[in-house]
Amino acid sequence: EVARLHAVHQGWKETMAQALTQGVTALPKAASRRRSLREVIARLATLSDQELAFLTAEAERSEQQMLLWLANCRAYRFVAEFATEVLQERFLARRFDLPPESFDLFFEEKAEWHRKLATISASTRRKLRQVLFRIMREAGVISDANAIQHANLSPRLEDMIRTRKPTELVFFPGFAHAGRR
Repeated sequence: EVARLHAVHQGWKETMAQALTQGVTALPKAASRRRSLREVIARLATLSDQELAFLTAEAERSEQQMLLWLANCRAYRFVAEFATEVLQERFLARRFDLPPESFDLFFEEKAEWHRKLATISASTRRKLRQVLFRIMREAGVISDANAIQHANLSPRLEDMIRTRKPTELVFFPGFAHAGRR
């Protein structure tokens, strides 16, 4: 819905204002609505005009899910690195299970190099893990049982990604090499 509003209003600030006015989110508090919309807009803003048009007008549900996964990877370096270094590597090694501990290990490795991550509390880390796993399930990247699933990109979505930045195909399990067809 936010992407559709953006197509009409053309600026992300205007999109935010319109989304707040129209009550796009069902959250009860104004601050929660604004925070939620800021997150959605941060992700959608990573998509090209072509990708946004595809998302809102042509894409089937599975394509929308994959585009939103791509937007998450583009918006958050941590998510992109998790997709590449954990999801893709486990998939290629044919270890399709994704235990919660895989997130914890990855987080600890990254925290050694990034001071800000090292200061995050254990409860916030658990929340981040919970949110990332939910996002991956909603995108169809993992199953409800936390099994990594081969990304079934449609030819038109794969071509769209390949045309803009082929290296981003690595965010999708089973698409380890940009040259794959």
